[in-house]
Amino acid sequence: MIRILGRNIIRLAVLVLLQVFIINNIQISSMINPYFYVIFILLLPFETPGWLLLLSAFGLGIVVDLFMNTPGLHAASCVFMAALRPQVLNMISPRDGYDQGSFPRLSYYGFGWFLRYSVILVFAHHLVLFFIEVFRFSNFVETLLKAALSTLLSVVLIMISQYFIYRK
Repeated sequence: MIRILGRNIIRLAVLVLLQVFIINNIQISSMINPYFYVIFILLLPFETPGWLLLLSAFGLGIVVDLFMNTPGLHAASCVFMAALRPQVLNMISPRDGYDQGSFPRLSYYGFGWFLRYSVILVFAHHLVLFFIEVFRFSNFVETLLKAALSTLLSVVLIMISQYFIYRK
C-alpha cells in the first residue's frame, strides 16, 4: 500500500510538471488543448475509496490551477471526472468483474476496454472544463467541438503512454 502511494505521489508530480511545462506550451490550434494530466485519475487503482478518489482529483486540479492561473476550473472538472469514474467502471465492467489487485490499464483489460474508459471520462472532464471556461451556452457547438477535438488528442497521448510505460 505504501509503495502504491509513493508511486502515485511521484506520478502526480511528474504529470503536473509535464502538463504545465511541456504540453501547455505546444500550440496546435485554439480549438485543441490536450490535457494529459487526467491520466492520473484514470490510472488510480480500482480499490481506491471514493473519498480518496475525490480528494486526489481535487488536489490534482488545484495544483494544475495554481500553475495555470485558472482558479477552480481544473479542480471542478477533475472532481467531476472522479465522481463519474465508479459509474463508468460499473458500466463497462467485464462479465466476470475486475480482477483483485489489477489496475485500470491497457495491459490488463485490452485496447477496446481502455479506449472506452478513457474516452468517456476524458470527454466528461473536457466538457465540464470548457463549459466552465466560457460560462455560457451561446457557443454550445463550438465548445462541444473544442471538447471533442481536445479529447481526441488527449486520448491519443494517453494511449501512446500506455504502450510505452505500462507494458506486460
